Amino acid sequence: MRPRHDDPELPDDISANDLDRIARNELKTLTKENAETVGRHLAMAARVIDENPQLAHLHVMSAARRAGRIGVVRESLAITAYATGDFALALRELRTYRRISGSNDQLPLMVDSERGVGRPDRALELGRSVDRATLSPSVQVGLAIAMSGARLDLGETDAALVELEIPQLNPNTAFSYSPELFAAYAEVLTELGRESEADEWLERASRADAAFGPSGDDDETIEIEEMEEDDDAALAYFAADAGDDDDADGIVTETIDAKDAGSEAGVETGVEINVTDAEADTVASASQDDETEPDATSPKA
Repeated sequence: MRPRHDDPELPDDISANDLDRIARNELKTLTKENAETVGRHLAMAARVIDENPQLAHLHVMSAARRAGRIGVVRESLAITAYATGDFALALRELRTYRRISGSNDQLPLMVDSERGVGRPDRALELGRSVDRATLSPSVQVGLAIAMSGARLDLGETDAALVELEIPQLNPNTAFSYSPELFAAYAEVLTELGRESEADEWLERASRADAAFGPSGDDDETIEIEEMEEDDDAALAYFAADAGDDDDADGIVTETIDAKDAGSEAGVETGVEINVTDAEADTVASASQDDETEPDATSPKA
């Protein structure tokens, strides 16, 4: 007899329609009733993962018991496992997700999970196994941060800094992934004793984060122009070009926070802002324009 599992409670206001379109499409291979139940558990996991990752994990486990062969379910299980600190399970599920989907979008999380189980050398080997030019800019950034962390685990601080010196490390133009990249760069600079440079990059991270605001819209680009305090043009609006291990089948998830799915056209909505040095923590002004993500092969500004 199969063991009985108690599913976590689903509130009435949660629906499979709360998932993004890509996730809902994956669930169409299930019966309508099962797809709705699985979708509701995934949507609930997405709702609570930040404040209660353990509960999110239980919801995804429930989804996995009903749809363990669906890529988005296995991906979500990996994400909630990672959030709860179960890096071995996260790694297993990420391998299965990659086998099912053929996608390398979760490579940064795989690398970080290898770090989590105490294998920084294997983390670096895994990160080098994929041609970075085939990855989207946001995934390249996530991978650089994970690789830099693995270098720090090994005490290779200079190499950790080099890992972060990628085209997206542009001090003047910020995308949604830039605050985390800038902050990681500042952290390594601090480790190297380069405090003044670290402070500059932390300030850039703060400006970019403030410019994007709490919405965290991944389809936006921010261009930050640093001006002198007495520059009368500091508040002017203007536009400018942004410049393998054996796979193990496991139990559980769709992307819990499918941020990268929003850039299907490969184009981001650009927002330019000018700020004076005295206004480093606030956005003085903004204007909307269309920008493409930086070319991964372009030199760092």
